[in-house]
Amino acid sequence: MAAATARRLLRPASSAAKFSTRRLLSSASSPPSHRSSNTNSPVAFDWSDDDESSSPPPPPAKKPNLPPPYDPFNKKPAPAVAEPADPTNLQEIFHRMRAEGLTDYAVKMFDGLSKDGLTHEALELFAVIKDKGTMPDVVAHTAVLEAYANAGPAHWRDAVRTYDRMLASGVAPNAYTLAVLVKGLAAGDRFAEAGKYLTDMLDRGMRPNVATYLAAFEAYVRLEKMEEGRVLLETMKGKGFVPSEEAVRDGTVKRGHIFRGIMNLLFDK
Repeated sequence: MAAATARRLLRPASSAAKFSTRRLLSSASSPPSHRSSNTNSPVAFDWSDDDESSSPPPPPAKKPNLPPPYDPFNKKPAPAVAEPADPTNLQEIFHRMRAEGLTDYAVKMFDGLSKDGLTHEALELFAVIKDKGTMPDVVAHTAVLEAYANAGPAHWRDAVRTYDRMLASGVAPNAYTLAVLVKGLAAGDRFAEAGKYLTDMLDRGMRPNVATYLAAFEAYVRLEKMEEGRVLLETMKGKGFVPSEEAVRDGTVKRGHIFRGIMNLLFDK
């Protein structure tokens, strides 16, 4: 419901968001000086110095068709956020970002923050887009980061570089940004990196949701890195983290060695 409402209300800002998205993705300049996280910046996502990475394609020449304006009398629910059919096809994903803008990504972030109880952050995001007609930099950077994270283990370095470029540009990540990074790294078996950014969340005063910390600790169990996982857990507890046994039981498959390993690692059971 929150996602559908946000999608309808964000439609008037789509035109400005698209043009700023094309400018952001097509820029090849060096990282700019520190800027506010509520402005658009010409940040480069060109990893041409690394043969293993995939940089976004050049912007399309044709002006994209804009969506219809928001109709407050239309009671038809907004369509769900469409996920890419092939998450490994980065060229197509980046092309769609330029052509269609970042409204879908903003809706996903708004919905994710709202579900985690971060209503204030979600409303701040919404206000920037709706009232100022601009797409916050955190949405643009997270969209690119998420594309790399979902593209598979081969692109984990690109995801981390995008995050580093985000920080260098003076853009503050939110809980959704770091959750995307942690879960993407964990899915690619980069358990140490996932643990590092899970700790980063706590250092930034964020509380990782159960899906995020479970993804990281499941990677430790899956790769039989139990001792390293316990070190991470103790570090996180020292920063105020307390895992919820009920939430973990609800969010974990109740069978197999992964579940038993998670319960042993987190709760000594």
